[in-house]
Amino acid sequence: MTTFELPPLPYAYDALGEYMSAETLEYHHDKHHQAYVTNGNNLLKDSGLEGKSLEEIVKQSFGTNAGLFNNAGQHYNHLHFWNWMKPNGGGKSLPGKLQAAIDADLGGYDKFRADFLQAGTTQFGSGWAWLSVGKDGKLEVTKTPNGESPLVHGGKPILGVDVWEHSYYIDYRNARPKYLEAFVDNLVNWDYVEKLYGEATA
Repeated sequence: MTTFELPPLPYAYDALGEYMSAETLEYHHDKHHQAYVTNGNNLLKDSGLEGKSLEEIVKQSFGTNAGLFNNAGQHYNHLHFWNWMKPNGGGKSLPGKLQAAIDADLGGYDKFRADFLQAGTTQFGSGWAWLSVGKDGKLEVTKTPNGESPLVHGGKPILGVDVWEHSYYIDYRNARPKYLEAFVDNLVNWDYVEKLYGEATA
């Protein structure tokens, strides 16, 4: 029987400093993510997907069980989101294999950064911006509404940024582009992104 669990943050609540406040992380992790876990576990009961992995639950509930998908999808997204950030993260010094793939597939770091910021800025309403490995094995930048991710469109997410208002409104108010710039330039855990890239292309 699968049960969703809320893991602790991989750093202290105040570890991300001015870029993402302790207050934001307390609300986002302890309240919002916890709600996805609690609701997801309730909706998983008698769904026929109880024994599946989280990824399989996300994929199989997409388009068939909206309530379960919304919560399982957001649980999946957030499990990675906390690990996609670290203190003193971001910037241009990427691990070699990842940098080579971004150069080959996306036209280099600066173009990737611009495209990723654009995807996050132009996602209307709640959703996410993504860097993922597509069906053809190449990197792509996309955006999705609500709790969707590239996982349900045949891709493998290796970096995502949450653009639901609860992820930035305390710190940035309505200035979503500033939040996205802070995320890319100061928070991204590129080592975790490379780890996921290795798994997605193995």
